[in-house]
Amino acid sequence: MPGARHKILGHVLSGFCHKMNRRKPIYGDCLETPLNRCLTTFDITLLGVGHMVGAGIYVLTGAVAHNMAGPATALSFLLAGITSTLAALCYAEFGTRIPRAGSAYAYTYVSIGEFWAFIIGWNIVLEYMIGAASVARAWSGYLDAMLDGAISNATISVTGELHETLLSKYPDVLAFLICIVASLILAVGVKTSAYINNGLTILNLTVISLVIFLGFYYADLSNWSQKNGGFMPYGFSGVLAGAATCFYAFVGFDSISASSEEAKDPTRSIPIATILSMAMVAFGYILVAIALTLMVPYKSINPDAALPAALGAVHADWAKYAVAVGAVCGMTTTLLGSLFSLPRCLYAMSADGLLFGFLSDISNKSQIPISNLIISGFSSALIALLFDLEKLVEFMSIGTLLAYTIVSAAVIILRYRPAPPEEKGFSPPHLDSPIDREDSSATGTPGTDGGSSSSELNLQMFEALTVGRLRPQYAWLEPLAGGRAPGSAVTSCVYTFTAAAAALCAHNHFLAEPAGLWALLPDFVLTFIIVACLVIIWAHQQSPLRLPFRVPWVPLLPAASVMLNVELMVNLNALTWARFTIWMTFGFLLYFLYGIHHSKLGEGVAGLLSRSGSGTAHSWGAVDKTSSLARRVGRLGRGSKSDDRKPIISDDELARREP
Repeated sequence: MPGARHKILGHVLSGFCHKMNRRKPIYGDCLETPLNRCLTTFDITLLGVGHMVGAGIYVLTGAVAHNMAGPATALSFLLAGITSTLAALCYAEFGTRIPRAGSAYAYTYVSIGEFWAFIIGWNIVLEYMIGAASVARAWSGYLDAMLDGAISNATISVTGELHETLLSKYPDVLAFLICIVASLILAVGVKTSAYINNGLTILNLTVISLVIFLGFYYADLSNWSQKNGGFMPYGFSGVLAGAATCFYAFVGFDSISASSEEAKDPTRSIPIATILSMAMVAFGYILVAIALTLMVPYKSINPDAALPAALGAVHADWAKYAVAVGAVCGMTTTLLGSLFSLPRCLYAMSADGLLFGFLSDISNKSQIPISNLIISGFSSALIALLFDLEKLVEFMSIGTLLAYTIVSAAVIILRYRPAPPEEKGFSPPHLDSPIDREDSSATGTPGTDGGSSSSELNLQMFEALTVGRLRPQYAWLEPLAGGRAPGSAVTSCVYTFTAAAAALCAHNHFLAEPAGLWALLPDFVLTFIIVACLVIIWAHQQSPLRLPFRVPWVPLLPAASVMLNVELMVNLNALTWARFTIWMTFGFLLYFLYGIHHSKLGEGVAGLLSRSGSGTAHSWGAVDKTSSLARRVGRLGRGSKSDDRKPIISDDELARREP
């Protein structure tokens, strides 16, 4: 029965693809959560600043200035800061739409689909785990450099050296203990750990301000002169290479969106904290790079302890102790930021059924995912014990850049996608948050406050009918982009744009020298495809949904973010890509063997559903499967009941096939 086999295979594959692409609708009260909403805008801002200002400013600045960019390190930080800011703005818009734990994972689940959401979540786990381990390694290495190698020498004398290529020279026991202690601090509770983070971050910013003041006080402009190599001794290629490395310094702003579910007013706090923290950190990094290269020639910079050595060279020895205190505080807050965000991502994925259920257990006393924190802290400590800092930094960057790329692309997709029919026809039980009232007015769903006037609702409904469709002045594009579901043409263009951008960056990276006009032909073709995709996207009508924060200049700004992130990914070495492939292979096995079968969307649960009145602490999307609400939502996600129960092969067809 070849026809029957084809039908069965087609049914299985179609169901498989449906599961991978199912998206999580938004229902109910977005602010309802079993976590403790206690963080203010000030707390979240300092969380982001503390996560970003750590090993980068004390360790990375000197290494980039000495080995890659010279005094032009300030330009490297500027370029990396612009790239990160573009992605940060996209995170800020999603943070106002979906104030939930999980950061980019939650955003991708709503906008693109489950499979891509799992990929992003899996990479965020990698980012935070490697980030915590790398900072612990930098913390230990910085202290060891200040003590003239006493710690490393003592460790090697006891344990010996590790003679493996992928491992570090010696097991870093101090880094292991640092991760464990940071996990114990976070286990006390969110508000207590926020107080500790705030105090350490303020002290760190004070030390950085002192370094900048001393750097300009002892500045010698001859250090930028031609006799010392000039301002850009390694050329613009050195600036680009430095920017790819300096990008590591800005990794951490996504911890702001990861704290959405514990913010008192996430729709206001998340965008404000994101913009403030990025501005403060970028300004600080650039000024420190300028001050460092003005104090001493870039060739004289000590890559391992750049700031203390530079202050010693200008005879400000007393300031070396202040820098040591600031370095310890900065790297501690960065470590706390990574270990704070990692359990929240695992919690969000587990609550959706994509990871093991026990990872979503919340402690009744501290209101944090305590089992998550234990696993996260020990895993990061083990990585810090065995692996080298340089390998960890390179490995972390690729996962972070991929997450930033997909979030930026998702902003474009969601901006041009009309609200799903099930969300328009669903009236949530109560709407308390400002974002819910905004969403209800934009989609025509009545809220508890009576909603807008009739004329406003009619106007908004008319606008909603045009979202994702061609504007009248671009009707000439109808043969190319018309005749499709609203928003689908934009989605296809986003995929094509990303692929073309990756191909263009890869072609320019691997093409050592232009070999005539034919070698430039792929650049012209790919550039034409990129511009054409942007024109088609621009020709469509955006969503009129009003939010506390919206990314400006869509699709241009998110598209620029995608281009810059892809360019930095292409500049990573092949060994990093090989390690990333191994990590993703484990992730695919976990998703296809467990996650796709245990997803809450497959159990009839689809969306942000408020907790039941019984007092049971349901997580995002977790409701009683036997309730009428869950059955209704499940039918919306799977299609009509008759389609669900329709046999693949009917009895009449079987009868015709019998001899």
